[in-house]
Amino acid sequence: MKRLLLFVLLALAAGGYYYYTSLKKGPEYALLQAAAATQTHDLAAFERYVDVDALTSHLVDDVADHSGVLAALVPGGGLALRGGLRLLKPQLTKAAHNEVQRYVETGSLEAAQAAAPKRLVNLSLLGLAGRVVSPDSKFKGIKYSTDKGNEALVGLEFSQPRYDTTMVVEVKLLKQADGHWQAKQITNADELVAGVARLEKNHLLNSH
Repeated sequence: MKRLLLFVLLALAAGGYYYYTSLKKGPEYALLQAAAATQTHDLAAFERYVDVDALTSHLVDDVADHSGVLAALVPGGGLALRGGLRLLKPQLTKAAHNEVQRYVETGSLEAAQAAAPKRLVNLSLLGLAGRVVSPDSKFKGIKYSTDKGNEALVGLEFSQPRYDTTMVVEVKLLKQADGHWQAKQITNADELVAGVARLEKNHLLNSH
């Protein structure tokens, strides 16, 4: 799982979303501002609209429930993590936060990886995110957006050329006390990881 935390970060930067013109000051606007912050390397602005610690915590839990699928995406990942991922949650959360901060500040995945402290398990949330929303992926649009009081769900659809399909990253946002929205969770992270693992297995079988 080499970089899963930044589902949101890589998703928003994947293309086109920064220029989406029909947004207003709602949950979509918050995601737009987070994407803009990655372009200007404004860490304070990014963290205003993305709760990095909350995202990381949820992602570690989600992947822990499906650690077996990591073997298809990260060499040795399933074996190394089976049964032990939650024990390493504090270290993984801290490492992922460092990676996110460094990536926003520099725009470099290499710098982000170098900033992460050494861990017992070589698990970077950015890398796994890149398997779901790859450099070749393109933002296709907002699949759906629901706003119920102080909670919203926004589905961001991206192409996945390697598998000739599309994927929807669902982001949960909560309205803060001052009225702005903040991303808290990728609600379908476990489904995305499992889905990519299946697609990768089929891709490898069909390529032989």
